Amino acid sequence: VARRLSLRKHPECHSMAGGKAIEHLAQTGNRQQHTFRLPMQQYRNCDFSFSGLQNLVNKAIIQKEKEEGIQEGEILSCVKDIAAAVQHAVAVHIIQRTYRAMLFCTKNKILSSKNATLVVSGGVASNQYIRKGLQTLADANYFAFLCPPPRLCTDNGVMIAWNGIERLRAGLGVLHSTDGIRYEPK
Repeated sequence: VARRLSLRKHPECHSMAGGKAIEHLAQTGNRQQHTFRLPMQQYRNCDFSFSGLQNLVNKAIIQKEKEEGIQEGEILSCVKDIAAAVQHAVAVHIIQRTYRAMLFCTKNKILSSKNATLVVSGGVASNQYIRKGLQTLADANYFAFLCPPPRLCTDNGVMIAWNGIERLRAGLGVLHSTDGIRYEPK
């Protein structure tokens, strides 16, 4: 969405990653100016998908570009409102699906109700709006909430590498020789 909105050209966002730019603009946008249907409402499972939402947002952007008489790549006057509406829709989708997973785990006794914990990490955990929503969800369902500081949530590659370092130090599940392993591309 950030790429489609050309947020690299926005004066407030030129040096920000896409997710950070959406979050920044959403702070002063009005999410009620645009309503995006939540993805996968017909499925009663815990899966996430944002492709349907991305398609709806793209159609809304095309419509706004026509209304404002601008070409793709130019900044829309309503960019902050679109950012706020998209961020809200993403947050609600994540919260709904996470809630279903929490209910499933509790109902099936996968998690103990006494010390159930919701852990949120990776890039999504750096978004304060989503983080607050998940914190509220955890609190309302008596789950502990663990989330690394935002500075440690910006790059999943770094988190995976860090996990590898910790496992190497502890000698857990680390191959010391790659002989006999065949690598295949996707």
